[in-house]
Amino acid sequence: MTMPADLEADSARLREAMTKALAADGALADPAWRAAVATVPRHRFVPGFYLASDQRDAQGLTVWEPVTAELDYGRWLAAAYSDTTLITQFDGDEPDWKAPTARHGGAPTSSSTLPSLVVRMWADADVHEGHTVLEIGTGTGYSTALACERLGSADVTSIDVDPHRLEQAASALYGCGYTPTLAVADGLYGYWPEAEFDRVVAACSFRAVPPAQLAQVRPGGKILLTLSGWLYGYARVLLTVAGDGTAEGRLLPGTVSFMSARTHSAPAFGNPAQWAADLPQASRPARHSPERITAATEEAFHLRFLAQCAAPNAQMVTVGETVHLADVTTGSAATLAPGHGRWQVREGGPVPLWEQIEHVLSAYDAAGSPGPETFSLHVYGDGQHLRHPNMPSLPLPKP
Repeated sequence: MTMPADLEADSARLREAMTKALAADGALADPAWRAAVATVPRHRFVPGFYLASDQRDAQGLTVWEPVTAELDYGRWLAAAYSDTTLITQFDGDEPDWKAPTARHGGAPTSSSTLPSLVVRMWADADVHEGHTVLEIGTGTGYSTALACERLGSADVTSIDVDPHRLEQAASALYGCGYTPTLAVADGLYGYWPEAEFDRVVAACSFRAVPPAQLAQVRPGGKILLTLSGWLYGYARVLLTVAGDGTAEGRLLPGTVSFMSARTHSAPAFGNPAQWAADLPQASRPARHSPERITAATEEAFHLRFLAQCAAPNAQMVTVGETVHLADVTTGSAATLAPGHGRWQVREGGPVPLWEQIEHVLSAYDAAGSPGPETFSLHVYGDGQHLRHPNMPSLPLPKP
């Protein structure tokens, strides 16, 4: 199918409407970022993507429908200029957008992040003219294009671990006249050829701050990244790097999640029933309900990250009414099941997983339920610790 002759007029109209809507919501307080959003043609970076359908398949999996201009021009263009994250890849499998098929379930591994969050990230990183920046996670290239529009291509470096994704992004960027430095590289190691940077901004998440990123930032420079882990708890932090290689900064408010850097993704842990089979039969009443970290609330989102710091190698899955925790590094496991009016815990292995989580939940309650912005992250030679004046220090995993 040939693109409609009025594509440019249609896209310009929708882009203007999106820019006005984002500005009305307070997402474009900086006129320079507003100008960038009003200029960059997002549709050029998302020739195809998936949207969740209203139905599930026979196994209960979400059915993801492919959307392209050829399949449905109006739906494609409207979604491209909506404040929505558009999934472009599942499980590392690159789609054939000339003949796409529906996906059933799967883990998203690449996307075009919603525009309001993209701009929020650049603004939170305190990026200004004259700064050199390293973007980790090029993805579709839309975020990269916004940075180029604002800063100039010469000051922007963007890397992605997926060569095909980077090739597609490069084609779109160069086609729009943007010429940043692009490279296939693992964000865990930054990008030495262009170091040092004034800012590092990660569009993926890490279990801890990668030392290479610290080493590639000028003294006084800043790193904005999302911390995550195997419990899928998330927190954003803006770090200021000192001249001695240390860094510190506060967590930022809000609830934001990003796909994990592929080298920090959770390992498979097998069948939960097999982990549970080896646990002692004796149980104890839980001091805290698992809903405290699984509920769909902003507090539970924050608590899940704190719980993850307490049990950094634990993974969690719910089967029926039973919550399973497993730690593949130590062989420890725990289950929580409702019974006798409260949750019952069974634990085994060298690490009492739920007990460790309960300690941090109790400390959080005793401290008066402090929000994310009251915590600070300290990075130094032999560790990384999350600190709060009224709670015990919580270490992050070794990067």
